[in-house]
Amino acid sequence: MTSGSPRLEGEDAQHVRTLAESGATLPPIVVHMPSRTVIDGMHRLRAAMLRGEKAIDAHYFHGTETDMFVLSVTANIQHGLPLSQQDRMTAAERIFVTHPEWSDRMVAIVVGLSGKKVAALRRRMADDIPQPTVRIGRDGRARPVDGAVGRERAAELLASDPYASLRKIARAAGISPATAADVRDRIRRGDDPIPARHAVKTRRAEPFDTPEQPSTEAVSELAATFERLRKDPSLRLTDAGRTLLRMFDACQAVIRHEETIKRGLPAHRLALTAELSHGYAQILQSFAAGLRELQTSQMAESERVG
Repeated sequence: MTSGSPRLEGEDAQHVRTLAESGATLPPIVVHMPSRTVIDGMHRLRAAMLRGEKAIDAHYFHGTETDMFVLSVTANIQHGLPLSQQDRMTAAERIFVTHPEWSDRMVAIVVGLSGKKVAALRRRMADDIPQPTVRIGRDGRARPVDGAVGRERAAELLASDPYASLRKIARAAGISPATAADVRDRIRRGDDPIPARHAVKTRRAEPFDTPEQPSTEAVSELAATFERLRKDPSLRLTDAGRTLLRMFDACQAVIRHEETIKRGLPAHRLALTAELSHGYAQILQSFAAGLRELQTSQMAESERVG
């Protein structure tokens, strides 16, 4: 089957001819196994048919039909003939219906539009589509649409247990550890835990914003720090220490082989691996916050004992 394409105008005949006449080996197409629908590669399929070829290599996808459409959109914005602006906008509107819980940024990365454009499309359709109270970001975490709700819940939890860990508060309130820390600091200063609307817009960042590339000096310093840790017997000779060193060794592998890994990944897995990488980065940030919190509590305990 060849239906379900995100291309409103269908295949581009000139692009099909260009592929057919190129003489190059055509990359495998992607096919939805349950329905036998072509998810990615219609131009390649038509080109193979134009050449008179009887077979073409294919990868099979076993997900649902709604996931099939998302994969088709993602694949078509990453390689080959790009989707038009209207194709992308129509795809975003369809995803709002099938995945209303996805955040604006998550939809934006799938369809290849800006977060602002996707947010405007969602607002335009808000009256026709029921809106969930939480949305799932590209890191896989659910967050309340109204951040004030999570802050209010965090304030209540801190009032009942002022010494609760930030990670515990964040999980219970559905917010990030950084937001939980901000709520705690505001309460300690006697401020309202919910900042003014304009302040929220200024401070709040989407979870998948592109970070600044670390400098060569910073990367070298990280490697040197890791080498010092790896030589420490208190880490090498304990289960917790060895687990930590393996984790950092994996990070070093990314630094050493980043470009090779990126070039070797299949196009239809780029979006998913990006989401997974970002999700683990968020976990590492939470882990770092927990370590700092533990260090602070241990220092305070030492001062009390002293």
